[in-house]
Amino acid sequence: MTYQRRPMSILVVEDDPGDQMLIQEAFTDPEGGPAPRLAIVEDGQEALDFLHRRGAHTGASRPDLVLLDLNLPKYDGRAVLEQIKSDGDLRAIPVVIFTTSASTDDVTGTYLRHANAYVTKPVDFDAFTSAVQQINGFFTRTARLPRPPAAA
Repeated sequence: MTYQRRPMSILVVEDDPGDQMLIQEAFTDPEGGPAPRLAIVEDGQEALDFLHRRGAHTGASRPDLVLLDLNLPKYDGRAVLEQIKSDGDLRAIPVVIFTTSASTDDVTGTYLRHANAYVTKPVDFDAFTSAVQQINGFFTRTARLPRPPAAA
């Protein structure tokens, strides 16, 4: 029996257009599974609006995963993470920090705010692509994720 996976829904919170493009290109399934559905927002306020289905994002669906940069305009990634993990309706969504910072304080601080993983963005194109593909592979083939609640 073959297990048919549904495409994963991923909210990418990234303000750098170049990184957005690389992430989009890298989020493919090399094993031929369904490509994830990506929603890309560029700042922390827009991320929160998307997650709470406010403003331009009233029709947004709940993501299965959030890929979150730390250094963002409006609300930074730390504040977004804290709001996600303190909200009973959102806290079960896995949040992967994907940022340029390798700071021990950032790593520790985000895990204290209940991040599910912390990945420092590689500067090399191939390594960057590989990191995104490994995140994709882990969350689509290895990890079991909570089912989103029924639409209200």
